Amino acid sequence: MSQTSSAIHDSGKASLLSKHYQIVASAMVGFAILIVVGFSPIEVIHNAAHDMRHSTGFPCH
Repeated sequence: MSQTSSAIHDSGKASLLSKHYQIVASAMVGFAILIVVGFSPIEVIHNAAHDMRHSTGFPCH
C-alpha cells in the first residue's frame, strides 16, 4: 500500500509541474504574439490588432 500511495503522490507532483510548464509556455506564446503584432512593420497586421482591441473595449491611447 505504501508503494501505491507513493506512486499517486509522485503522479500528483508531475501533474502539478506539468501544469506550471503549460502556464509558463502559454504566457510566453501569448507575449510573443503581442510583441510580434504590436511591433509588426506590416501595417495591416498592426492595424487589425489595433482595431480588434478597440472593438472589444480596451483603450490603447
